[in-house]
Amino acid sequence: MNPVIGLDVSKGESQVQAFIDKGKPYRKSFKVSHINEGLESLVQFIEGLTAETGKKPPVILEATGHYQAPIVHYLEERGYLLIVINPLISYKAKSSSLRKVKTDAADAYLLCELYYKEELEPYKKRGVQLLNLRNLTRQHENITGTLIQTKLQFQAILDQVFPEFRGVFGDLYSVVSLLTLKEFPSSEDILNASDEVLTEKIHGNCKSRF
Repeated sequence: MNPVIGLDVSKGESQVQAFIDKGKPYRKSFKVSHINEGLESLVQFIEGLTAETGKKPPVILEATGHYQAPIVHYLEERGYLLIVINPLISYKAKSSSLRKVKTDAADAYLLCELYYKEELEPYKKRGVQLLNLRNLTRQHENITGTLIQTKLQFQAILDQVFPEFRGVFGDLYSVVSLLTLKEFPSSEDILNASDEVLTEKIHGNCKSRF
């Protein structure tokens, strides 16, 4: 026998499907939560499959960023063989599969089938860390892009309602500049304020003596 367990990992829980051999599912698919009680029940299930087949099954799952961390850490500490695959590999397998229904149970089932079709390498912590780093880098790029777009939109609005404000401060987005603009959001507000009031407000917003 060549058993395997497939895990479709999501936030806080995983869908579990086991095979005792190629084309031979083992029991019904079920869910476990990523807390001690849930992970303990998963270990008991794995031990039951091991006793029935006489072989400790590997556990196959997709790399899902930080969602997989609790279950990977828990199983790795107990000496189970883990196979963490790139989501692109499973995506291609799902696209070519006759099972077009998208459910957690179906995805866990397909992971087991993928184990028998592909030569997959055991889990390497460094590889998963690189995937996580790549994900964080993409998120950083998205956030940076949003920040740039927000600044451009802000400047476009400012040029319409208070064009004279740009250039008054060396850094338009400094704390002093933005707080001053909050206090005096239009040129009329500046004109209606005395020099003493302007000086006091700007000085109060400036955290350094300069």
